Amino acid sequence: MTRLSMTSPAASERSLHQAYDTALLDLDGVVYAGGEAIAHAVESLAAARADGMRLAYVTNNALRTPGAVAEHLSELGIPTEAAEVITSAQAVARLIADQVEPGSKVLVIGGEGLRVALRERGLVPVESADEEGLAAVVQGYGGPELAWARFAEASYAINRGVPWYASNTDLTIPGARGIAPGNGAAVEVVRIATGARPQVAGKPLPPMHRETVLRTGAKRPLVVGDRLDTDIEGAFNGEVDSLLVLTGVTDGAQLLRAEPRHRPTYVDRDLRGLLTGQPEVTPAGDGFGCGGWTASARDGVLELGGEGGEPLDGLRALCAAAWTAAGDGACTLDAGKALARLGV
Repeated sequence: MTRLSMTSPAASERSLHQAYDTALLDLDGVVYAGGEAIAHAVESLAAARADGMRLAYVTNNALRTPGAVAEHLSELGIPTEAAEVITSAQAVARLIADQVEPGSKVLVIGGEGLRVALRERGLVPVESADEEGLAAVVQGYGGPELAWARFAEASYAINRGVPWYASNTDLTIPGARGIAPGNGAAVEVVRIATGARPQVAGKPLPPMHRETVLRTGAKRPLVVGDRLDTDIEGAFNGEVDSLLVLTGVTDGAQLLRAEPRHRPTYVDRDLRGLLTGQPEVTPAGDGFGCGGWTASARDGVLELGGEGGEPLDGLRALCAAAWTAAGDGACTLDAGKALARLGV
């Protein structure tokens, strides 16, 4: 389990797909980016599933329905059923349904995923702040085409005292062309106009973990993600283990600076990491070693030694040196030269 005292990535003699019964996989930046499969994702997931690991796709993106997500994954070569997809739209719909009367009207600022999730919980999605008896406003990622007028509609209702909910507050979302504004950026627009703050359901908060557990029934889950502040923190909050893959928004420097709640149990380059064990990081002199690399913290910098082999082993050793030096805070040591040597 992930703990506050964790000062290095954990080791696993068994392949992760054998050590855990269910992979709770983020989508954007982990399985695909900009609609296209990330390298090694399709074959890695197929191998994990063929050897008995259950796969569930857990996304903060509330735009598409679980059925649409499952269809897209299947088209990419990852056969998926709608029931294997859990979205922040489902989590926020349950959160709202727990607080309002059945059949209540909810103003939707977002895409079809929100509307379907609300109907599943017996709520009525509407489009205007002027609807009589409006019980809530819900905001989720609506894609780059979401009209600015929708933010105004949300503001009108919230300024009249209607409770406000958000599927998630991810500030960015990865795509084929790079990093773009996410739902959190849109939430900030409405917050500035209203002075209010929404109740949030998505990762890393408990409503999303609750939704995932209810829908998957996982006993030994492994959270797999690319974001420290949603995927990894969500695993920390849920007291389950996590695998960070470096195919999305997190780079080596951000990983080294991670505070305890953002430190993954394991780290690997991509989803091939599911199919392997994880090497042990061990004390070495006044620092740590992994796979031929050694790392230590001296005079305000992180130093990397050894000829090494796999650069990722060097990064793991650097994590141990950085996190030990940082304790329960975030590492502030200069790591530029060490990371440049590793090329990560």
